Amino acid sequence: MSVTFENTVVRNAPPFRWDIVGSFLRPQSIKEARTKYENKEISQNDLHKIENEEIIKLVEMEKKVGLKSVTDGEFRRSWWHLDFMWGLEGVKKHVIEKGYQFNGLETRAETAQLTGKISSKNHPMVKHFKFLKSIAGEDAIARQTIPAPAQFLAEMQRRENKKITESFYKDLEELIVDIAAAYRDVIKQFYEAGCRNLQLDDCTWGMFCDTDYWKSRQRENVDAGEIAKLYARVNNEAIKDHPKDMIITMHVCRGNYHSTWASSGGYESIAEILFGTVAVDAFYLEYDSERAGGFEPLRFIKNQQVVLGLITSKSPKLEDKETVKARIKEASKYVPINQLCLSPQCGFASTEEGNILTEEEQWNKIRLVKKIAEEVWK
Repeated sequence: MSVTFENTVVRNAPPFRWDIVGSFLRPQSIKEARTKYENKEISQNDLHKIENEEIIKLVEMEKKVGLKSVTDGEFRRSWWHLDFMWGLEGVKKHVIEKGYQFNGLETRAETAQLTGKISSKNHPMVKHFKFLKSIAGEDAIARQTIPAPAQFLAEMQRRENKKITESFYKDLEELIVDIAAAYRDVIKQFYEAGCRNLQLDDCTWGMFCDTDYWKSRQRENVDAGEIAKLYARVNNEAIKDHPKDMIITMHVCRGNYHSTWASSGGYESIAEILFGTVAVDAFYLEYDSERAGGFEPLRFIKNQQVVLGLITSKSPKLEDKETVKARIKEASKYVPINQLCLSPQCGFASTEEGNILTEEEQWNKIRLVKKIAEEVWK
């Protein structure tokens, strides 16, 4: 029996009823060009030219499948977060002994490390956005994705970075002030470049959801609740007083690397702080597996839109349409149906390695998102 909905309406602003998180599988041409650039076989200009060509093709395809908000697929990045951090003043790329730990896999061993006080004068990604904006046209909104301030703070406090960070910031409050100020400056730069849809990607909340992770942290006498409040505060400080016509959203997931994950657990333990205090316009939430728990924590949502990540980007298998609609119906018990939207739970390539599916399978996932959303919100 088909699931039905009443009194639903379409939405003409981000996030849209059918949406995406941002990253796409890197074309082979970009992978080869990056390797040649690293081997000094081609120039940076040669690499940028190939990236530009592929981003133009990507945006055309995004629009062809019916997306109203488009990204550059993060085609110029190696990581969803570190490349942005490396673009800040006072930050450098640094190789460490161990990468991030995922379920059965370890990532490349890279991080962002301080070389001085943090600031942001001319962030390189603003130029990247200007190119995206120039090709998006009038029929699509160009969206910029960046790691959340809390994600940057967490990176600075990693075991491998903590001593270096404290050598420049003996006072945690001073560090928070500088991170927030640098982000406000970057947000202003993006706004002046024409950005009206900014997405903050923040996996710190996914780690808060993981009971085993926090049990291990408690051995260090860490108060998870106080850290959650701290992360919420640095995020809010960074986006406060942003232009009213700039929609700022947040994506929360539990890790997405080569089709694996980093953490498990429902949102309940952090829902009141996350949904109740972080002042974004919408949340993109992972809900593609039982690892994300139930919808009950959504009761703490206020007037924000909630984009349900019910379609997985980790596998090529297409979800059953009626099952997804039934889950949307269930979520609407806690958040009104017209505050809900639909998307994959994460991007298709949070890092340049990408998830284990083909480009066509990637687009089939997005076509399914659109098809379901059109049947729900009419």
